This record gives sequence, structure tokens and C-alpha cells, in this order.
Amino acid sequence: MKNSFKLAVVCILGLLLVGCKKEEKSPSYNKGDLTIYTDESFQSVTEALAEGYMINYPETRIKVATQKEDLGFLDLLNGKAKVVVMSRNLTQEEVKTFENRTDLKFLPSKFAADAVVFVVPKDSPRESISMDEIKNGLLSDKKEFIFDGTNSSNLNFVAEKLKQQPKDLKFSIIPGNQKIIEELGKYPDKIGVVGLNTFSRPYDKTSEKLRDMVKVLPVVDKGKQYTADFEGLRSMEYPFTRVLYFLVNEGNFNIANGFIRFSCTHLGQKIVQKEGLQPYNLYKREVQMR
Repeated sequence: MKNSFKLAVVCILGLLLVGCKKEEKSPSYNKGDLTIYTDESFQSVTEALAEGYMINYPETRIKVATQKEDLGFLDLLNGKAKVVVMSRNLTQEEVKTFENRTDLKFLPSKFAADAVVFVVPKDSPRESISMDEIKNGLLSDKKEFIFDGTNSSNLNFVAEKLKQQPKDLKFSIIPGNQKIIEELGKYPDKIGVVGLNTFSRPYDKTSEKLRDMVKVLPVVDKGKQYTADFEGLRSMEYPFTRVLYFLVNEGNFNIANGFIRFSCTHLGQKIVQKEGLQPYNLYKREVQMR
């Protein structure tokens, strides 16, 4: 009898241990580690959202790693990344590849309106730039425009907007959006092409310093001038407005999907707004008076 009793206890303990192991491995949105891959152009807003999520869920640890947009997407397809931030539209072939590789539906989680902006040194006499000047300049051997590199979100988006292939555009390179702004004064005849989120934070000292170094050029299209301010982003009338979205390679509701849901809620959208970008999901507040 004693042996039978001991055997029963051992079996029960074994089952409990197995249950605990399963529970530890079960999906959870409020604890665990996650690395988010983002192009440097929208690193700031991604880091702000990650910090907000970790404050709400202290047992989570989120790392934001910078990666050129196209390379981050490849890592997602190859299972090396759970979440990436994207701005350009995927081709039909890319969408098909994504669905085949991940066994998930292509459901981009849009969370912010950002922009690609064209900047010149503060003392430049230039006050605006036209769509024709942008297109012609990027096909010229003069290489008047400075981008942060190939495979970057800024280059991809401008090429898409101009209906060109990135490889067909001619430009100079200074690695990093912030570096472009800091070094643009050395090249008075050049035009920098950077992401708005590089210096969009209203009360951030680094952003203020960068904004003081350059002039953001309004874009003229068909005789009308557009600026990359809140109204230009909200209406998407500014020609180089782009929508930022998350792509995820996670089939269950774990930390990756938890982070995405948080970013698209009212709290996450307030963080986007504090970054100086236009929230994608607008929440109306209704007050009943009695």
C-alpha cells in the first residue's frame, strides 16, 4: 500500500511539474523579451512606444534594433524577427511571399503618419522645392540629393512616390538621418532627404538643435505648396506623407501582438502624438451634459 501511495504521489508531482513547464512556455503579452527592427528614420517613435509598453508591463523587455527597411523585412520573412516597422507598400509578390513564409494573413497594423522631408542649411536662399525638381534632380548626374543609404525607408518611399526603382536614382550618401542634418552645412548646394521623426519631437533638446540647423522645404506640386505639418499629415496632402505600420511574424497573442495592440490604442496613439507625428487611429471623446 505504501509503495502504491508513493507511486501515486510521484505521478501527481510529475503532472504538476509538466503543467508548470507548459504554463511557463505558454504565450504571454505581459512578460518576456522582444526585439523590434526598425529603420533609423522612425527609431524615435518606436523606442517611445516600447518604453510605454514596458512601463505598463514591467516584466517585458523590449529592445529596438535599427535595420534598413528592406533588410528588416527579409529578417521577418526568414524568421529572424518577430516585428518590423515598415513604411513602403509591399508588392503583390512580396505580400504573397510574406503569407507563404509566415503562414499568416498580410494585416499591416498602421499606427502613425510620418513624412520624408527635404532640408537645406538654415542660411540657404532656397524657400521651396517642386516635384519636378525632385524627380529631375534624382535622375541627374549632379547627385544634388543626400540620402542615408541604399535599402533605406527614405529612398524606398521617394522612389515609390516618383514611380521609379531605387536603383535608377542618383544621389549622394551620408549614413544616418541625424548625420545628414549635422553635416549638410558643408554642402550648401545639396539637399538632404530625412525622415520627419528624426527631429519631430517638440520639446526634445536634440530635436530642437537639429531643427535650428536646417530649413524644411515646402513641396510645390501643380502650383500648390504643401508643408509637412500636422495638417499636411492629417489630410495626407503633403506629397511625401507616409503611413508607418507594423508587420508581425507571430501567430498567437504573445508579446509581439500585445505590443502592436498597445501601439494602436488611445495610450499608444498619444505617445505617437507626443513624438510630433500624426496618430493614425483617431479617438473621439464624447461628453454627455445633463
